[in-house]
Amino acid sequence: MLKAFAAGLIAATILGNAGAHAETLSIALGSVGRDVDEMRGQLDAFEKASGHKVTIVTMPASTTDQFGQYRLWLSAGNKDVDVYRTDVIWAPQLAANLVDLSGPMKDVIGQHLPAVIQSQTVDGKLVAMPLFADAPALYYRKDLLEKHGRQVPKTWAELTETAKFVQDAERQGGNAQMNGFVFQGAAYEGLTCDALEWIASNGGGQIVSPEGEITVNNPKAAAALDMAHGWVGTIAPQGVLGYMEEESRGVWQTGNAVFMRNWPYAYPLGNAADSPIKGKFDAVPLPAGEGGQSAACLGGWNLAISQYSEHKDAAIELVKFLTSAEAQKSRALGTARLPTIPSLYEDPEIVAQQPLVAKWKSVFENATPRPSAPTKAKYNEVSQQFWTAANKTLAGQGDGATNLQDLERQLRRLKRNAW
Repeated sequence: MLKAFAAGLIAATILGNAGAHAETLSIALGSVGRDVDEMRGQLDAFEKASGHKVTIVTMPASTTDQFGQYRLWLSAGNKDVDVYRTDVIWAPQLAANLVDLSGPMKDVIGQHLPAVIQSQTVDGKLVAMPLFADAPALYYRKDLLEKHGRQVPKTWAELTETAKFVQDAERQGGNAQMNGFVFQGAAYEGLTCDALEWIASNGGGQIVSPEGEITVNNPKAAAALDMAHGWVGTIAPQGVLGYMEEESRGVWQTGNAVFMRNWPYAYPLGNAADSPIKGKFDAVPLPAGEGGQSAACLGGWNLAISQYSEHKDAAIELVKFLTSAEAQKSRALGTARLPTIPSLYEDPEIVAQQPLVAKWKSVFENATPRPSAPTKAKYNEVSQQFWTAANKTLAGQGDGATNLQDLERQLRRLKRNAW
């Protein structure tokens, strides 16, 4: 599909300096699902259109490890990486080392959702352009729910009960490997996303309020973490304490889970020709907590240019190419990555070929942000303290109330007088 798309993308995208002076660029990005393959296909199209060459610097799957490496390279003034694929939460922490794109991208900024552009704007400086958005889904096995006469759960309590019922029935029927629910339980940024969803959907807030107040130490947040602890070793395997996105998908896609929390990228992979669950599943918004509502953590990835790049003009061409409407459409069709250009959600091809993308616009627009804006450059430390408290609770090393009380003390020391 990407090869066929390339010709149209080349024709549709205007590259200011195409062919004028060929340069060699490098782009750093992590690998989840088919991200690297998808990027390589679009880079091949860019190379044909521009005459430039682009190499991929492949990063670890863990976003936490990626961020650590990026920060090391940028603080050292590394000239070897021109473009970085950056998480939506990293803008305030990396801004000082990134090129201001508000001028070079002024003709296309208006195509993107203003909230996404705002999330990448620090002190009036646009430090990254949106590549794709993200908001997670609850994946469920249609065939298993129908087989056992169960409905798609609307609350976490319903999910807990339904997952246990179907898991136990399947195990009694001879499928000893069946699990009720898989998610991201490892101690890394992904758990911050999952645990924020449990807490926010339960009415427990967003860890730190938009005004910068530490709010996480409350009974509703503690109850949400205790609920998740109850899943480990019952409806979720003990190994979930080490799962990131791909470990969760591995269990799910081999047919060994009733439910999974994951990002939209897993949808087309689950429906691939060689997938054991092809045509057997669907996805809906995440469940609500007790008396709360569904909360989906806002994710997404962007492209930033290093201030230390010696090929800034060519890098700007590349970023404009990869974040264009044509490239975002190709990404949505190929890997179900959510566009940041609203008009694409009504595109007939996307609606027909990637139904999850088409119906996910409202989920994405109403997603719950992580507190990177109020905590500014200290967000990474805040998140690390939070995911550690969540992972400890999941593992039974203290209950939710105890761990959140400790977390509040740690966050107060980190904040001191101001973030």
